[in-house]
Amino acid sequence: MPVHAFIFPGQGSQSVGMGRDLAAAFTAAHEVFDEIDDTLKQKLSKLMFEGPAEDLILTENTQPALMAVSMAVLRVLETEGGLSLKRSAALVAGHSLGEYSALTAAGSLTLSDSARLLRLRGEAMQRAVPAGEGAMAALLGTDLEAARAICAEAAEGEVVEAANDNGGGQVVISGHRTAVERAVELAKTRGIKRAMLLPVSAPFHCSLMGPAADVMAEALDGAAVQGPLVPLIANVSASKVTDPAEIRSLLVKQVTGTVRWRECLLAAVDLGVDSFIELGAGKVLSGLARRVAPDARTASAGSPAEIEALLKTL
Repeated sequence: MPVHAFIFPGQGSQSVGMGRDLAAAFTAAHEVFDEIDDTLKQKLSKLMFEGPAEDLILTENTQPALMAVSMAVLRVLETEGGLSLKRSAALVAGHSLGEYSALTAAGSLTLSDSARLLRLRGEAMQRAVPAGEGAMAALLGTDLEAARAICAEAAEGEVVEAANDNGGGQVVISGHRTAVERAVELAKTRGIKRAMLLPVSAPFHCSLMGPAADVMAEALDGAAVQGPLVPLIANVSASKVTDPAEIRSLLVKQVTGTVRWRECLLAAVDLGVDSFIELGAGKVLSGLARRVAPDARTASAGSPAEIEALLKTL
């Protein structure tokens, strides 16, 4: 029998229309979207289904929206297919905001608390750095060590740091715009296959996010966090965690720390996982899993047809 890890996408997987077919096909999905709309006192589902895209990509909207789609998929798997996460998954993990989705799936956070925390997280991240002063860039065809060396050389007294080690030769850097731009130009002279600025609204997962980490530390201190039904592989430690106090601490560190996604996948494999199942919008994480752990099975479910296909294999 395959040993499954359920994985949950982060920012960049969003698109206008996501979740719409789920809500139309399944009452359980509709109920998830309604609960999040009520919690946030906003018709977030309408924004997800209809756009406009420029509002959906605002991080304060993107973060709870992506969690909503992931939880809608999981709820449908539970109600329509009788799936039990505790029986079906050995581990959960999520990329950046997807870590909140993973914890919600595993029962550590309620759906409403997760939506509120992600809304606050998005707002705090946006406020942490004035618009235009920060940037992120993707370096393709490199590894974490080489990317960090480029950042160290390009910094010149400013901040530019490795934000995401996604695997498959993809490292994302983050910091002051001018420092990130210097790093991009430097990368082009170091044999990096491709280096490009990303269309993001803030420099996530670097030390410039310190003010947002402070906000989340206070919010998480007052949040009800339960032990997860199955262990979480945490972004910043790339190791499994079940203790609620440690989960809180790691979620705070994640705001400024590197998302060690490549290491998270490898840690899951070391713990016996041979199947990665991505729940939610897009197929980014299942694609990365194929590159980092090529011997593992991968699947993704974000639409009614994909849910039906997945239930046949579980």
